[in-house]
Amino acid sequence: MPRLLIVHHTPSPSTQALFEAVVAGATHPDIEGVEVVRRAALAATTTDVLEADGYLLGTPANLGSMSGALKHFFDTVYYPCLDATRGRSFGYWIHGNSDTSGTERQLLAITTGLSWAKAAAPVISTGDPDQATLAACTELGATLAASLMPGN
Repeated sequence: MPRLLIVHHTPSPSTQALFEAVVAGATHPDIEGVEVVRRAALAATTTDVLEADGYLLGTPANLGSMSGALKHFFDTVYYPCLDATRGRSFGYWIHGNSDTSGTERQLLAITTGLSWAKAAAPVISTGDPDQATLAACTELGATLAASLMPGN
């Protein structure tokens, strides 16, 4: 069964709300035949990455960078997964209080190095998430999970 790995760092109510919306989309009843695995960034392992067919990544923007937790995740899995995961699909969401551009730049540099394929438009938000942002996160989760469904 195809597996979608959601790796997240959700220290605030806003990042938690975005994460929950992504999970709701990925686990929607219309999505069949895809296992959705959720891991906090500090708990995700190389094995988790190697066993997954696609990835969703969520992080706050902290002082112009991705969270230290997500950076630690990438530091841990980058070289062990470099060759084995080329071409796998991914998506991401970022939440910040103001500027998120440095965070996105970092995340894209790392995923480009891994040769992962962006499979959906990211969700980038600032401030308290509104309904449109939450709906976009739900769509992000559904899009990545549906892309992994058998027969797609």
